[in-house]
Amino acid sequence: MSASNPTPNALPIDIVIMAAGKGTRMKSRVPKVLQKLAGRPLLGHVLATAQALHARRVVAVTGHGAPEVEAYGAVVARAGGQFDLKFARQEPQLGTGHAVQQALPLLADDGLVVVLSGDVPLTEAATLQALVQAAQGERLALLTVRLPDPTGYGRIVRAADGGVQRIVEQKDASADERAIDEIYSGIMAVPARHLRRWLARLTNDNAQGEYYLTDVVAMAVHDGVPVAAHRIDDALQVAGVNSPLQLAELERAHQRRQAEALMAQGVRLADPARLDVRDDARRGVPAELTCGPDVEIDVGCIFTGRVALGEGAQIGAYCCIANAVIAAGAVIHPFTHIDGEEAGVGVGQGARVGPFARLRPGAELGPDVHIGNFVEVKNSTLAAGAKANHLAYLGDATVGERVNYGAGSITANYDGANKHRTVIEADVHVGSNCVLVAPVTIGAGGTVGGGSTITKSTPAGALSVARGKQVSIAGWQRPAKKARGA
Repeated sequence: MSASNPTPNALPIDIVIMAAGKGTRMKSRVPKVLQKLAGRPLLGHVLATAQALHARRVVAVTGHGAPEVEAYGAVVARAGGQFDLKFARQEPQLGTGHAVQQALPLLADDGLVVVLSGDVPLTEAATLQALVQAAQGERLALLTVRLPDPTGYGRIVRAADGGVQRIVEQKDASADERAIDEIYSGIMAVPARHLRRWLARLTNDNAQGEYYLTDVVAMAVHDGVPVAAHRIDDALQVAGVNSPLQLAELERAHQRRQAEALMAQGVRLADPARLDVRDDARRGVPAELTCGPDVEIDVGCIFTGRVALGEGAQIGAYCCIANAVIAAGAVIHPFTHIDGEEAGVGVGQGARVGPFARLRPGAELGPDVHIGNFVEVKNSTLAAGAKANHLAYLGDATVGERVNYGAGSITANYDGANKHRTVIEADVHVGSNCVLVAPVTIGAGGTVGGGSTITKSTPAGALSVARGKQVSIAGWQRPAKKARGA
């Protein structure tokens, strides 16, 4: 089964994405289709859907912010590598029909054209596949939905027998037509050979002086081409974004659905309205939160990129976790920040992290490790039972089993030019306020006295102290401030 022809006897699918609008109401320098939903630009959601449909070619019609929009689309296409992405400029913007006219030279006549909007991010691939099936390679198929308040949308005008006659835009609709609650979503599937003929006949004789793509419906009826309406009940799938308020509302609706899906799997969410699962846009990593049985997540948590939570893991309030694997029974206390970036972070079975801890890329915690408040770990491994309970830094370190790492202690891993590694062998006790200057090894079972600066490796079992001798000067007086004017 080829990518361009996913179902037997189907026409190849070519997709046109309308992404030229300025988005004036967004009041932003960022083009509207590059505004983010769940960490991913709106256009990225639509391109992902195109990939899921096994599109042969995608033509993005750009206009406002075209260089930025096209640069982003090219990055997504290279990363996916499953469809041919082209761009067509619409300058000036003279309506939806005019937009598709710009894409027409890049479309072959043997395909089925699916028209999508770059600011409608949550249409499901299964819905579009059903629309494609409704077209049957010959029909014009429209995606419609009933809305309690259809204001602003084109209305579906049906004949007495229920067949679609035409679409009338809000500003051209009569009072009776504005009372219709079935609206056109802006999404259609149409054989390219028909579309080419109809686009050539468009006029701008309407209240807006624009070329409406919706006028092709009346042309199809006139030409005897059947018009099918695939109606869905899920308005979220066709919701567009025109303002910051609409973007925020769509974000919450999308996150609520993700929360409900997690709860259906058995995840315990303290408040499903206060959960965010986002793409890692910095590295192009899609959102993927997987949870074992009996996972508990408190309020205000943000999961970014690929995160896996093992059975019985507990995530405290207001944690930010990105690109990490949290093993069974681990507890992440509130306000902990974990970001694995490319290297990832691993938290072992039964480990305890936080509150207010930070795990950076390459942090790997073994079973029953304790990382306490205001402790930072980067590119370091801690073996089973190791503890760094407060106010400490472990960078580029290998820490053995049952090590106790004192408050205020750090590994000095950077000499100004290169990073060096610190090895702390099993059962070492490091006192408070110590500096371990890498490269250095602290031998197994050894003790480092509080306040020491260790610059040389220490033998196993030894007490190592490296600090100035304490001196007390009796009767010493602090300098006193001079009186003003003295």
